[in-house]
Parts: sequence; C-alpha cells; structure tokens
Amino acid sequence: MSFGEEKEMHTATCGDCGNECQVPFKPKEDRPVYCRECFPNHRPQRRSGDRFGGRSRFNRQREMHTATCGDCGNECQVPFKPKEDRPVYCRECFPNHRQTPSV
Repeated sequence: MSFGEEKEMHTATCGDCGNECQVPFKPKEDRPVYCRECFPNHRPQRRSGDRFGGRSRFNRQREMHTATCGDCGNECQVPFKPKEDRPVYCRECFPNHRQTPSV
C-alpha cells in the first residue's frame, strides 16, 4: 500500500455501546473493537517514565547500600552492592580517584 492510498475499512460492532462502526483493520473474534466515541475510555494509561511507555532508569527509586569510604572512613550510601575486594569512595572522596581520559 503506498502513501495516500485509501485503506480498506471493515465493519465492526463496538464492544461498549453496541453501535456499528468502521475500522481500518480486520477485527478479531477474541478482541473487542471500540467506536470512535468509546475508544478513549479504553486507551491504555500512560506510564510515567520514558516516552516509549517503559520505566525510565532515571526516575525509579534506586536501592541504596551502606558502605564505608576507603579514604576518609565515613559511612556513605551507594547505588550498588559493594564488593569486599574493591574500595568504595564517598561523594567527597570519589573525584580524587577518577581517572582522566588519555588523548
């Protein structure tokens, strides 16, 4: 089907009001079809999150873990489960351990 070509319309019965309506797809027996007036009542709720409806990794609540900073010894919260064999740094000490990218 090319752009601008008329779609074949099919007759269906609205699952809510029972009125006959035209839809641009062949209705399936196991799924209800809704007329233009009833369709907004059955539109899926938009989820909060990214524009594709899924959860965004930026707005969900993160599980935080308690750790002891490898430099200053203060207790801090980190968004990952610390490993025993690797040091963890608090927010203040972490910038001192960032590696600068080599050019």
